[in-house]
Amino acid sequence: MAINDPIGDLITRLRNAQMRNHQVTSVPASRLRGWVLDVLADEGYIRGYSRVEKDGEQPVFEVELKYFDGAPVISKIQRVSKPGRRVYSSVKELTSVRNGLGISILSTPKGVMSDAAARAANVGGEVLCQVY
Repeated sequence: MAINDPIGDLITRLRNAQMRNHQVTSVPASRLRGWVLDVLADEGYIRGYSRVEKDGEQPVFEVELKYFDGAPVISKIQRVSKPGRRVYSSVKELTSVRNGLGISILSTPKGVMSDAAARAANVGGEVLCQVY
């Protein structure tokens, strides 16, 4: 099945798995999804992920979700830039998410990174999603 919005699919799978209190969920593997998962792992929103390859099947990422006192660490994750409406932001226009308690994940010319890393690298780009 073809997926038009791979990041939207990733976000939905994470959100659905956390609503059901799953410890691990699987997501079809791609480079872009891997980069977004790297940012989520570096910022502490997920425990980690691993790439699983089986014979005759497409590779998948097994994502280990993170919980604190029984509640998911990711309280809200939402897609900002969608296939029908792309949202770009310069480094000067980057706003903090929930007064610094959340992050924005950006796709920049220097790679996929959080808003804090984009400010440090002085680059802007497409705002993929916001997490808090």
